[in-house]
Amino acid sequence: MKIIVDAMSGDKAPQEIVSGTLAAIKLLGVKAVLCGKEEEILPLLEKIPKPVIDEYLEIVNASQVIEMEDDPANAIRSKKDSSMTVALELLRDGAGDAMVSAGNTGALLTGATLIVKRINGIRRAALAPVIPNPKGGFVLIDAGANAQCTVEYLVQFAYMGSYYASDIFDLESARIGLLNIGTEATKGTELQLETYKILESASSAGRLNFVGNVEAKEAMNGACDVLVADGFTGNIVLKALEGTSAFLMGEIKTMFSNNIKTKLSALLVKKNISAIKDRLNPDAVGGTALLGISKPVIKAHGSSNAQAITNAIRQAARAVKADIASRLYESVEYMKF
Repeated sequence: MKIIVDAMSGDKAPQEIVSGTLAAIKLLGVKAVLCGKEEEILPLLEKIPKPVIDEYLEIVNASQVIEMEDDPANAIRSKKDSSMTVALELLRDGAGDAMVSAGNTGALLTGATLIVKRINGIRRAALAPVIPNPKGGFVLIDAGANAQCTVEYLVQFAYMGSYYASDIFDLESARIGLLNIGTEATKGTELQLETYKILESASSAGRLNFVGNVEAKEAMNGACDVLVADGFTGNIVLKALEGTSAFLMGEIKTMFSNNIKTKLSALLVKKNISAIKDRLNPDAVGGTALLGISKPVIKAHGSSNAQAITNAIRQAARAVKADIASRLYESVEYMKF
């Protein structure tokens, strides 16, 4: 299996991107293609044995970088030799099985759509991060790729999320919830009301396991395996959860730093605190799948370190094995309106 990596995108590129890729090669046994400026990548490989590079690593030069502040559509069109664009073109052309980037989210979405292409029949690709909860976690789809959505988009998100969650959580039938302000079928705007009816019908036909409307707080308690939302609302939920997690961890740290007694108490629960911190650490997840694209594309967060990149590559490898795109091809007729 070969994973294409955008080596120049992200706050810590290329050092952490290259380090994370090398770790993935060692841990996962995958081959990798690093796309980016050779003059910056090669010095980072000086201590790597040549046989390892020859067998597992390929470097494809790309002279430009799409920055975080660049306009997504213009960047893809104007920076044709950017590391992100070149990586997506390699994926399109079959030079690798999946692609990972920690770059500009909008540019990656635009580039994946224009270059790699969506699955025929899928209207919009969607970001699908895994959110941890006491039951293991749930997939939030969409988490920011599509601010304005139609009923058709949400229904397609439900199918995409169902296949993805079933694979990553090893479920026979993922439970689908529709994000809403209440659990009653009469709650929500016209968008939620119409989407509810169609998802309920699909569930009755045995194509989805729809459990109804789900409030955000109940999703955190394990009410569903997939939470379907428009990208605007989903992104607000995601950012609120990230902020809450950071706040709580900060409060715990402050509490145990108050005095000598609390510091001694911290030693007794150090492992427990570390376990909670690890569960909430985005680096442990690595990235977010961009579902709906014809080949696997993983968006790592912009501040990714080596650990995050390694885990993003792990996600990419798993997506290749799951072959979710093929499952979507088979079911796309159910999603058309």
